[in-house]
Amino acid sequence: MKIALCNEVLQPLAFDQQCHVAAALGYDGLEVAPFTLAPDPMALSDADAAVYRRMAKDQGLEICGLHWLLVAPAGLSIVADDAALRERTVAVMERLVDLCAVLGGQYLVHGSPKQRSVPPGVSREAAWSRARDCFARTAKRAEAAGVTYCVEPLAPRETDFINTVAEAVRMVREVASPALRTMIDCSAAGAAEAEPVHELLARWMPTGLIAHVQVNDPNRRGPGQGELAFAPIMDTLLWMERDGHYRGWVAVEPFDYQPDGAGSAARAIGYLRGVIEGLGLSD
Repeated sequence: MKIALCNEVLQPLAFDQQCHVAAALGYDGLEVAPFTLAPDPMALSDADAAVYRRMAKDQGLEICGLHWLLVAPAGLSIVADDAALRERTVAVMERLVDLCAVLGGQYLVHGSPKQRSVPPGVSREAAWSRARDCFARTAKRAEAAGVTYCVEPLAPRETDFINTVAEAVRMVREVASPALRTMIDCSAAGAAEAEPVHELLARWMPTGLIAHVQVNDPNRRGPGQGELAFAPIMDTLLWMERDGHYRGWVAVEPFDYQPDGAGSAARAIGYLRGVIEGLGLSD
């Protein structure tokens, strides 16, 4: 099992230093938030992306994917009334797909809660149709680039649009592209789903629709820093991997860094490796 760290955890370190720290802690890769590479990720060239990819490789890391996609540039939305704004948003999504491929990434995680929350006066049916169109167009670019675009279910405390895996699966099935999938964020799932996270994984992973997993606690800290039990989660992931139902990454994504970014990252990887070793399934 390959474990990545979401790179914003190590800000404000420069990217080459983030790579050095993540590798020293024992991570296999970095999941990158594009806004950490440039104030406007649309200004990043393929040559810039190649430099970042080399920085990671020099430390023995992969850039496995991208997340927090629509934080910058400001003002984006996949559900707004303004068609021109949605066009601009799709252009950003498509460009990030291409950047992900140049960076060596395998997937993109579309969370971005503010940029998909339903605006006042917009019906849910209209929001759904607009989002579906944006995802469908981006999925075509992802197919061409050879990467997977993941619709991320998020808890109601973050957005009112696509809160459960079942809702995300509905979107994925309606778009019907092999490059569009969903994923499970343990913090969001622990807060929004009716069943335990490990049961959610066991139910959905055999469908082939789960392309990524992020590990964190519903209290928004790292794994092992809250009430969520990760032994059954890691046990399920390892068995899904062995049974051929999952070949993706597991990414550590805390939001509340305790005691600080580097300390949170160190505690998370140590905890997860310890859980895996304790399960006796590390070989």
